[in-house]
Amino acid sequence: MRIFRRLHYWWSLIVAGALLLIFAPPVLLVAWLTGKREVVYPWAFFGARNWLRISGMKVRVLGQEHVDPNQAYVFISNHRSYLDTATLFAYTGQRIGLLAKKELLKVPILGYGMGYVNVMAIDRSNRDRALQTTEAATARIRSGRSFGVFAEGTRARPGDFLPFKKGAFYMAAQAGVPIVPVAIKNTDYLMGKGTGEARSGTIEMVILPPVSTSDASSDEGVHQLLERVHAMIGQELESSS
Repeated sequence: MRIFRRLHYWWSLIVAGALLLIFAPPVLLVAWLTGKREVVYPWAFFGARNWLRISGMKVRVLGQEHVDPNQAYVFISNHRSYLDTATLFAYTGQRIGLLAKKELLKVPILGYGMGYVNVMAIDRSNRDRALQTTEAATARIRSGRSFGVFAEGTRARPGDFLPFKKGAFYMAAQAGVPIVPVAIKNTDYLMGKGTGEARSGTIEMVILPPVSTSDASSDEGVHQLLERVHAMIGQELESSS
């Protein structure tokens, strides 16, 4: 049985690469030639959703009624699997940007295309560069673009839920937008970090009620906001245990 889960894992990675190779180059070329970056988003959604589907994953979204399509937010989610990125990107109901690890810039085609859909690479090992990235993301949030952030800073091992880093909370507070806590469930079972295995199944993404950042005008206020959002997501994750 384990050999099939390992084959499923590699199948999922092969599918991701194939979708990138087939669809991304012509779409990016059209966007570059026309100067219309917005044409990339529908294809990015198509790629993310179909990668999950062909990999045997269904996505169930709860709480989407909490999201106003005309309001910019910072979506903050837990992170236990590669599956989380595609899920958060494609299923919030908005054309969101993402803060992603800088290593993704080295991935052929993907690294180039990230900027077309407001995916910004952050170098957490370099404080000054990380600050520049968060400031740029904050400016885009002020202009009306929502962002998604995995505030743990890395994928957690199956069943774990790590402390949050503060950067995303300062972004939301400085941009003056609410935070939407998001709990993504089952992805650690379906394709957990360090397992090298994958299974077919259902990802459940629970969108929790937005949290105001109006009281986060000080370091203490940001810390309290962080603790509140972390507790909300943690409670939702435990509810499925």
